[in-house]
Amino acid sequence: MKRIEESELIINEDGSIFHLHLKPEDIADTILLVGDPGRVNMIAAYFDNVELSVANREFLTVTGTYKGKRVSVLSTGIGTDNIDIVVTELDALANIDFETRTEKQEHKTLNLIRLGTSGAIQPEIAIGSFVSSHISIGFDGLLNFYANRDNISLLDFEDAFLKHIDWHKKLPTPYFVSASEALIKLFEDFTIEGMTVSAPGFYGPQGRVLRLPLWKANQNDLIESFEYRGKKITNFEMEGSAIAGLSHLLGHNAITVCTIIANRANKTALVDYKDNMRKMVEITLEKILKL
Repeated sequence: MKRIEESELIINEDGSIFHLHLKPEDIADTILLVGDPGRVNMIAAYFDNVELSVANREFLTVTGTYKGKRVSVLSTGIGTDNIDIVVTELDALANIDFETRTEKQEHKTLNLIRLGTSGAIQPEIAIGSFVSSHISIGFDGLLNFYANRDNISLLDFEDAFLKHIDWHKKLPTPYFVSASEALIKLFEDFTIEGMTVSAPGFYGPQGRVLRLPLWKANQNDLIESFEYRGKKITNFEMEGSAIAGLSHLLGHNAITVCTIIANRANKTALVDYKDNMRKMVEITLEKILKL
């Protein structure tokens, strides 16, 4: 079994992994991922008890139990670059023996569920509703750095999208990845089916113009009008594609579920969305009892 070198897997002096500062025993098999560290304690307030709370930089993890089920909730910060750290280190905690620095013989599958906020781009999607990303689209290019990305990507969707939008050759090639079928079924009764773009920025990559013009002025119109196999792109967010893609490659179940807090097509926004977020969290906590 190949040994993973110290420079590749950095383990802190206390035995925790480099960025998350977690030890293998610190995480549950079901992990809720949120962007904002402030949402971690909001979710953990529903727990029966808290086993541990560990913070480093934007990464805050709380592990406890909800109605007897062990659950972790972890803040990722913003962006797919952070997701590369989070998912890779969570997988290492689950599937690498830190003593021998070798891959464990028995693979452990994690359930990674992102709970976030999002902006819809189809006019019929109401603000305050919930969208689960059955398909995630990465505008970030992260998955392209890994071998076998084509094996888990929806290549026909990619080809159709590139032709539709006349994609700029200097931009990263988008990737389309499906969520876990088991998690899709778990959330389908209270969410809208989504095909969601994960953008590598909040402004230009999502078609917002302040002082800088876009590479293509009608970028969002083209994204909104894309349709393939009866599916349209529903919303923007900033992390789900990397969660879906890396989880597929590493053998984990993953899905992104978001509260819609704005509709870009209708120019409307939900200023106070805390109650909607809490409802999404409460439903999710009940759902994961079935995992």
